Amino acid sequence: MPLYVCNQQALRLPLPVDAAFQLFTPKGEESWIPEWRPRYIRPADGKTEAGMVFTTGEGAEFTIWQVADFDAAARKARYARTTPALRVGMVTVDAKPLGDSETEVLVRYEMTALSGAGEESMTQYEGEAFVQMIGQWREMILRVLPRLTASSSS
Repeated sequence: MPLYVCNQQALRLPLPVDAAFQLFTPKGEESWIPEWRPRYIRPADGKTEAGMVFTTGEGAEFTIWQVADFDAAARKARYARTTPALRVGMVTVDAKPLGDSETEVLVRYEMTALSGAGEESMTQYEGEAFVQMIGQWREMILRVLPRLTASSSS
């Protein structure tokens, strides 16, 4: 099992770049990941900004997140995350327009295991498992897209 994994995968979304980028903020992910329930520490309203702190998960998967960098104009964000029982790492999101209504979002995970159990948990960030995870994210977003676009136009 690896102690360190670095992997990235792009996904294309039929959305303008600003709308697509917002889906990869903690608040934005609440709209398409049913089990995503961040607990916002700072700021308490969940506004994404550099220095933001929030937590997710329970038990061994309890994770502390901090927004290391957030540039809405450049559509780029970096999140530091620590799951104390298992792993620590950085998640980078970089959205690029492919036209007025299509965006490519590059998601990069750099993770280091902190324990034997952490090493075992690293397989989700490797090879085909990582590609499938990001592909599932795209499918989840596409399923809720009609609801999201309807609410943004009303």
